[in-house]
Amino acid sequence: MKEIISTGSAPAAVGPYSQAVKAGGFLFVSGQLGLDPVTGKMVEGGIEGQTERALGNLSAILAAAGVDIGSVVKTTVLLASIEDFAAMNKVYQGYFPGDPPARAAFEVGNLPLGGLVEIEAVAYMG
Repeated sequence: MKEIISTGSAPAAVGPYSQAVKAGGFLFVSGQLGLDPVTGKMVEGGIEGQTERALGNLSAILAAAGVDIGSVVKTTVLLASIEDFAAMNKVYQGYFPGDPPARAAFEVGNLPLGGLVEIEAVAYMG
Protein backbone atom coordinates (compact mmCIF):
# COMPACT_ATOMS: atom_id res chain seq x y z
CA MET A 1 0.00 0.00 0.00
CA LYS A 2 1.27 3.47 -0.77
CA GLU A 3 0.46 6.92 0.57
CA ILE A 4 1.00 10.17 -1.31
CA ILE A 5 2.70 12.94 0.70
CA SER A 6 2.18 16.56 -0.29
CA THR A 7 2.81 19.91 1.37
CA GLY A 8 2.42 23.56 0.44
CA SER A 9 5.74 24.21 2.22
CA ALA A 10 7.56 22.85 -0.84
CA PRO A 11 7.00 23.69 -4.51
CA ALA A 12 4.16 21.95 -6.30
CA ALA A 13 5.22 19.26 -8.76
CA VAL A 14 6.16 20.63 -12.18
CA GLY A 15 4.89 17.48 -13.89
CA PRO A 16 2.80 14.35 -13.37
CA TYR A 17 4.47 13.12 -10.17
CA SER A 18 4.01 13.32 -6.40
CA GLN A 19 6.26 15.26 -4.05
CA ALA A 20 6.76 12.00 -2.15
CA VAL A 21 5.35 8.50 -1.82
CA LYS A 22 5.38 6.48 1.39
CA ALA A 23 5.57 2.71 0.83
CA GLY A 24 6.84 -0.28 2.80
CA GLY A 25 8.45 1.71 5.60
CA PHE A 26 10.25 4.05 3.20
CA LEU A 27 9.57 7.53 1.90
CA PHE A 28 10.60 8.23 -1.69
CA VAL A 29 10.99 11.98 -2.24
CA SER A 30 10.96 13.26 -5.80
CA GLY A 31 13.82 15.40 -7.03
CA GLN A 32 13.77 18.88 -5.54
CA LEU A 33 15.01 21.91 -7.41
CA GLY A 34 15.99 25.28 -6.00
CA LEU A 35 12.45 26.59 -6.42
CA ASP A 36 10.92 29.01 -3.97
CA PRO A 37 7.70 27.32 -2.76
CA VAL A 38 5.85 30.65 -2.63
CA THR A 39 6.79 32.18 -5.98
CA GLY A 40 7.51 28.98 -7.91
CA LYS A 41 10.63 30.68 -9.29
CA MET A 42 14.23 29.53 -9.11
CA VAL A 43 16.06 31.20 -6.21
CA GLU A 44 19.07 33.42 -6.73
CA GLY A 45 22.52 32.69 -5.37
CA GLY A 46 23.86 30.26 -7.94
CA ILE A 47 24.58 26.67 -7.02
CA GLU A 48 24.82 27.46 -3.29
CA GLY A 49 21.43 29.18 -3.18
CA GLN A 50 19.74 26.50 -5.26
CA THR A 51 21.27 23.66 -3.20
CA GLU A 52 20.15 25.33 0.02
CA ARG A 53 16.60 25.75 -1.32
CA ALA A 54 16.44 22.21 -2.76
CA LEU A 55 17.46 20.76 0.61
CA GLY A 56 15.01 23.07 2.38
CA ASN A 57 12.24 21.81 0.10
CA LEU A 58 13.32 18.23 0.77
CA SER A 59 13.23 18.90 4.53
CA ALA A 60 9.70 20.35 4.28
CA ILE A 61 8.44 17.24 2.49
CA LEU A 62 10.10 14.98 5.06
CA ALA A 63 8.44 16.99 7.85
CA ALA A 64 5.06 16.61 6.16
CA ALA A 65 5.59 12.84 6.32
CA GLY A 66 6.55 13.01 10.01
CA VAL A 67 10.31 12.45 9.73
CA ASP A 68 13.38 14.65 9.53
CA ILE A 69 16.47 14.79 7.38
CA GLY A 70 18.26 12.38 9.73
CA SER A 71 15.97 9.64 8.39
CA VAL A 72 17.40 9.93 4.87
CA VAL A 73 19.31 6.80 3.85
CA LYS A 74 20.06 7.63 0.17
CA THR A 75 20.19 10.71 -2.01
CA THR A 76 20.84 11.29 -5.67
CA VAL A 77 22.22 14.67 -6.70
CA LEU A 78 21.90 15.80 -10.31
CA LEU A 79 24.09 18.71 -11.37
CA ALA A 80 23.92 20.78 -14.54
CA SER A 81 27.72 21.05 -14.23
CA ILE A 82 30.03 18.72 -12.30
CA GLU A 83 32.21 21.78 -11.74
CA ASP A 84 29.60 22.82 -9.13
CA PHE A 85 30.23 19.63 -7.13
CA ALA A 86 32.48 21.20 -4.46
CA ALA A 87 30.17 24.19 -3.89
CA MET A 88 27.10 21.93 -3.70
CA ASN A 89 28.96 19.62 -1.32
CA LYS A 90 29.72 22.48 1.07
CA VAL A 91 26.00 23.29 1.46
CA TYR A 92 24.98 19.60 1.46
CA GLN A 93 27.38 18.80 4.30
CA GLY A 94 25.60 21.36 6.48
CA TYR A 95 22.41 19.31 6.24
CA PHE A 96 24.17 15.99 6.91
CA PRO A 97 26.98 16.83 9.36
CA GLY A 98 27.30 13.33 10.84
CA ASP A 99 26.45 9.88 9.49
CA PRO A 100 25.45 11.14 6.04
CA PRO A 101 23.30 8.98 3.76
CA ALA A 102 24.58 6.99 0.83
CA ARG A 103 24.73 9.21 -2.26
CA ALA A 104 25.30 9.31 -5.97
CA ALA A 105 26.03 12.53 -7.88
CA PHE A 106 25.92 13.00 -11.64
CA GLU A 107 26.33 15.72 -14.21
CA VAL A 108 23.34 15.75 -16.53
CA GLY A 109 22.64 17.55 -19.80
CA ASN A 110 19.86 19.79 -18.48
CA LEU A 111 17.58 20.08 -15.47
CA PRO A 112 13.96 21.27 -15.45
CA LEU A 113 13.38 25.02 -15.45
CA GLY A 114 17.09 25.69 -16.00
CA GLY A 115 18.02 24.45 -12.53
CA LEU A 116 21.62 23.94 -11.49
CA VAL A 117 20.91 21.12 -9.01
CA GLU A 118 18.17 18.58 -8.28
CA ILE A 119 18.19 16.32 -5.21
CA GLU A 120 16.02 13.27 -4.61
CA ALA A 121 15.99 11.15 -1.46
CA VAL A 122 14.86 7.93 0.16
CA ALA A 123 14.12 8.04 3.89
CA TYR A 124 13.53 5.14 6.27
CA MET A 125 10.34 5.59 8.29
CA GLY A 126 10.43 2.38 10.36
